[in-house]
Amino acid sequence: MEFKINSEQELLAIVPELLKSFSDHKVILFYGEMGVGKTTLIKLICKYLGVDESTNSPTFSIVNEYLSKKKGSIYHFDFYRIEEETEVFDLGYEDYFYSGDFCFIEWPEKISNLLPDNAVKVNIVQDEENNRLISVVR
Repeated sequence: MEFKINSEQELLAIVPELLKSFSDHKVILFYGEMGVGKTTLIKLICKYLGVDESTNSPTFSIVNEYLSKKKGSIYHFDFYRIEEETEVFDLGYEDYFYSGDFCFIEWPEKISNLLPDNAVKVNIVQDEENNRLISVVR
């Protein structure tokens, strides 16, 4: 499944379709360069899922927990600052990844050996016309 987006409003419009493409998978990996819109997409997904609180990138805290009226706990990870996978062990990452709750993960390539096999991959790239190309791989 692929989408071509050129505004945040268009991005919001595809969120329901995007969530359907995840099926019943709960660990979602977001791949893309810095500034391509990973955090923005996760914020919009959280909003759609009923998160009322402010959502932001957990760059320094590594994980943020949000409460959704519709889905319970949602976890948002940002592994950008991780230099070695062993740094994630102290977080108790397995408890999150196998909790059955949504886990949205930015910079998953930093912990590639620790990711569940059944995670869904969302790739975001920016084209030469400043559009975002979003593809989902299950």
